[in-house]
Amino acid sequence: QVQLVESGGGLVQPGGSLRLSCAASGSIFSVNIMGWYRQAPGKQRELVASITSGSSTTYADSVKGRFTISRDNAKNTVYLQMNSLKPEDTAIYYCNANIFNTRYTSRHYWGQGTQVTVSS
Repeated sequence: QVQLVESGGGLVQPGGSLRLSCAASGSIFSVNIMGWYRQAPGKQRELVASITSGSSTTYADSVKGRFTISRDNAKNTVYLQMNSLKPEDTAIYYCNANIFNTRYTSRHYWGQGTQVTVSS
């Protein structure tokens, strides 16, 4: 079994910063793409940012220049540094990872979600 454990959410004022972390543990052979998604009330879950094992990154247009995704392959951990936060960034943020349990088999795993609220 594999677990993704997220941390770092909370309440922040507009213009503030937060750093999310997500650590993968369990039966892991290797970790491929890791990413962050978010879901606001009444909206569909959307990709925020992703990073490959080689550190190539992708960002949603709405967060480019404000958010930075990074990872520590030795710790199987992905981070999301969020700066210049806006009220519209308020959502539950979910970690996702494509993990190989063996050399040949992989699947996507989700974290439990962490609430980010941007409000004055």
